[in-house]
Amino acid sequence: MLKEFTIVLRDPLTLFFMLFPPLVEMIAFGFALDNDVKYMATVVYNEDKTVESRKLIDMFVNTDTFRITREVNSVEEMMTEIRRGKAYVGIQIPPNFTRDLYSERGAQVQVLIDGSNSSTALQALNTSLGITLTRSVGTLLNEKAMTLPIEVRPQMLFNPSMRSPNFYLPGVIGVVLQIATTFATAMSVVRERERGTLEQLLVSPLSRWGLMLGKIIPYLVIGFIMACALFVLMRFVFQVPIAGSVGVLLVGTVLYIFSLLSLGLLVSTRAANQMQALQMTMTLILPTVFFSGFIFPRETMPTFFYWFGSVLPTTYYINLLRGIILRGAYLSDHTDDLLILAGMGVFLFAVCALRFRKKIA
Repeated sequence: MLKEFTIVLRDPLTLFFMLFPPLVEMIAFGFALDNDVKYMATVVYNEDKTVESRKLIDMFVNTDTFRITREVNSVEEMMTEIRRGKAYVGIQIPPNFTRDLYSERGAQVQVLIDGSNSSTALQALNTSLGITLTRSVGTLLNEKAMTLPIEVRPQMLFNPSMRSPNFYLPGVIGVVLQIATTFATAMSVVRERERGTLEQLLVSPLSRWGLMLGKIIPYLVIGFIMACALFVLMRFVFQVPIAGSVGVLLVGTVLYIFSLLSLGLLVSTRAANQMQALQMTMTLILPTVFFSGFIFPRETMPTFFYWFGSVLPTTYYINLLRGIILRGAYLSDHTDDLLILAGMGVFLFAVCALRFRKKIA
């Protein structure tokens, strides 16, 4: 027992990964994980532009569930914002809203909801119905009207049946690919070092860039084949339709896998043995699951954890998957996600090559 205590205490890196990540993750998840959806990005198409219509919009904002990000000038523009993932909800107030509000026929409000996210869609639906009901009851009491003054007409877009697999399975693909690919390359350089075969690579005429590329390409091919198999399972076994371009989906998948492999290779150049590589890789898994938007909307998280999720490749890949698979987004709608994934992959690969050179110098 004394011997084992001595060994553990003399290995500060292993001790660090045993104690520090659980404490940090407990604190982070306690603050960041919240099922109450708040401040959902919302666009407004207000054709009435009267005091009454603005009061109704203020009622939406005052619930803290909705956050007005933009006022648009057409239904098509509102649909585009939702399709691009820039907004979860669109509110359309017709031009004769105030006149109809105090008439016998009553006023109607159109609420478009992004159904690709089942958790946010359900809360947006319930909150919007509650707001209009509250406003209607107040008008009924004051004006003694005989009909319901405001009728909300919700329309669930992209996932009208609100099937949970349609929402979760694209995210599952992103997380599964990270676990498989990151672990694969995280062990590669460490395994070479432990088996004593690293010296054979060092005396070969390969450059540091060629060596790192040679390490990544086999796993890139295998990971891409695995991703295609997952897409086939999702489409034909779980009946999740792919509404957008398959070509853009595959390009994004290649960029994402390349980023993950470079990240795993970076871990491999840092770890002294396979156990440390395993611990370091596991440390990356849980933050990715919780802070990437896979389960919980990122808008509900504190600012620090929201921006922390912005440095994770999975965040952009899940956004890309849901946009293409569920919302039928175009290439132009997710150009930013593709460029960020490409930039992350190039940056991490360059760091791997430079760090490996420094390691063997």
